[in-house]
Amino acid sequence: MNHRILPTIALALATSVVAFAAQAAEIKNIVIVHGAFADGSGWREASEILGRRGFNVTVVQEPLTSLGADIEATNRILDLQDGPTLLVGHSYGGMVITEAGHHSKVEGLVYVAAFQPDKGENLAALAGSKPAAAMSVRETPDGKYLYLDPKAFPADFAADLPAAEAAFAAKSQVLAAKEVFAAKVGDPAWRTKKSWSIVATDDRAINPDLERSMAKRAGSQVTEIKASHAVFASQPEKVAGVIEAAANEAGK
Repeated sequence: MNHRILPTIALALATSVVAFAAQAAEIKNIVIVHGAFADGSGWREASEILGRRGFNVTVVQEPLTSLGADIEATNRILDLQDGPTLLVGHSYGGMVITEAGHHSKVEGLVYVAAFQPDKGENLAALAGSKPAAAMSVRETPDGKYLYLDPKAFPADFAADLPAAEAAFAAKSQVLAAKEVFAAKVGDPAWRTKKSWSIVATDDRAINPDLERSMAKRAGSQVTEIKASHAVFASQPEKVAGVIEAAANEAGK
């Protein structure tokens, strides 16, 4: 081999390595989608923990008027991100990220005590397949929206939060349109992108066994945390740790 060619080959290899490293960019953007009967404020402590660790965290305040509207709200926030992003969904938010996760900036999905549907499934059918302990969902008088009975909210949604905090969450809950629970999901993004799942072992709003079975079906990496459905607020350090690890792994 001509020795003059060797430096050229070495330069080409070095350029390829640099290019590959650029493609495997570090993920610093995290977008969080909250669930039904709540808003994004409960994610404050977990978001601040992630912020101190160098992440740019944005919480989507979806309208909960329809699955389509909530996916659009999430995509608008994803459009604003400046690079690779990890998409996180709690509870019903898992339905949203399953479709919004197709966005080109999303590198991975994290399901936090969340529904993780397959194509053609809706929340109502999934919840009915393995009923949860909670029986506190109520309809508004017009029959268009659902909410959790404020008296049962602390036990069913946030049993491991301080009583005053759980009571305020009950009083400030966001009502969700009934059509949100009936809407069917299209092709799931978890089929083509890495996913992680947090199972809240004391969850009364979603059966923990349902969380486990959905995660297994999707091939998600699972972490179990002893917590209520409000695991993101009661165990923010542990939830932030899972999200951080997922961001680091998805960026490789």
